[in-house]
Amino acid sequence: MGIRPGVTYTLGILCIILLIVSIALLVSQVFLKTVENYVKREVQLKNGSAAFETWENPPPPIYMQFYFFNVTNPKEVLQGKKPFLEERGPYTYREYKPKENVTFTDDGRFVSAVTPKTYVFVPELSVGNPEVDLIRTVNIPVVTIINMAKYSSFRTLLTEALLTFESEGLFTTRTVHELLWGYIDPVLAAIHLILSDVDEYFGLYNKMNGTDDGDYLFLTGKMNYKNFTRIVKWRGNQSLDWWTTDTCNMINGTDGTSFHPLITKNETLHFFSSDLCRSLYGTFEQELSVKGIPVFRFVLPNEVFANTSENPANSGFCVPADNCLGTGVLNVSVCRQGAPIILSSPHFYQADQKYIDDIEGMHPSKTNHETYLDINPLTGLLIRAAKRVQVNVYIEQVTGFHQTENVQSLVFPVMYLNESVLIDDSSASKVHSMLLLTEVITAIPFMMMSLGLLFGLIFIILACTNRNEDKEGSEAERAPLLKSS
Repeated sequence: MGIRPGVTYTLGILCIILLIVSIALLVSQVFLKTVENYVKREVQLKNGSAAFETWENPPPPIYMQFYFFNVTNPKEVLQGKKPFLEERGPYTYREYKPKENVTFTDDGRFVSAVTPKTYVFVPELSVGNPEVDLIRTVNIPVVTIINMAKYSSFRTLLTEALLTFESEGLFTTRTVHELLWGYIDPVLAAIHLILSDVDEYFGLYNKMNGTDDGDYLFLTGKMNYKNFTRIVKWRGNQSLDWWTTDTCNMINGTDGTSFHPLITKNETLHFFSSDLCRSLYGTFEQELSVKGIPVFRFVLPNEVFANTSENPANSGFCVPADNCLGTGVLNVSVCRQGAPIILSSPHFYQADQKYIDDIEGMHPSKTNHETYLDINPLTGLLIRAAKRVQVNVYIEQVTGFHQTENVQSLVFPVMYLNESVLIDDSSASKVHSMLLLTEVITAIPFMMMSLGLLFGLIFIILACTNRNEDKEGSEAERAPLLKSS
């Protein structure tokens, strides 16, 4: 047998071997499991790991945008007419929230930390100056003390006298900076003289710049990758005590800044938000690409803030018990020192139509007002996200107070925030490199199969060529040596 037939048979054997091996590797998913095991091993909180460094001090910039609603017809509202609101903003702040006081348990299963938040104004990303721009809005301290006094005739008389003396009404005009970071409120200051534990300062983010929301205890993911950064305790407690059912008081999932790796589309991702005083969850909506990185988008489904007729599990969020609001709004007065604060999505997105119709100037939009999480499914890294929450105040007629004697009962918008993050270019480059490496590793069986098919094609060509040559040789051998003339 010559060289050429030997090469042909060798290619044929290699073709069969490569195809068998590649099919076996694909069926057994050896390389895919190798990648998954590597990710499970590396994505856990431990000193020196990339996952820990990203968790401890997230590199992508976080921006907090505040939008305020300015009341343009306060007199008409006091007469019972519909409020007309103008949206002002955004007033944008860079948010820094590194983990501090990080402490691991001896077995490495748990880690505790606090997350102080610091806000720095970014004028180039803002519309207006918060130190100068004035906003007319609901006077939250006034509404709060009216709400607290309404069940007692004596308190009603005292409160009404105080409000009259201080010339305080249902609306107030303050700068954006005051409304956010605090100002001395005359009514609270007067009460502070009698009850020293009442803070004379009021602001939606009063004492929240440079402070944390309490100590968290997290699972590191050492024992189970699905428990990566899952909250075990907050402020020393495994559950909340604000709501009326155990289900609603549960602290579920992570803090919303990180998730476990190897996420699938049929998962429900749980996370806890101290701002909303409850746990939330997101479900898969669509696949996207952010800076070339594949992501799964998770959004809050309608049932998260649905009323009890649509989602009976939400009955525990009715406070007091059986006092349930409509879909899309959440009464958080129990965790806001009794202030009648109602949270919703901006412009009442996903809320009952009645809340939108009650206010002139509400234009809910999925694009601008939806909360979403864009997560790389392999690593669990948060690539892009937006948390959007609207702060509203519940106002109603309260007997004994001339400030509210003609107003409609309303869930009145004050402002909304958009806390957003987008992976920076440096971090995106690292993710690209890692994803490229995993793609190459998981593609090895396909490369082997392609090479096997190539060898098979060459084998067929050579086999056919050899057959033709053999046929021509045989015919030449059978021909007579001398031809007759």
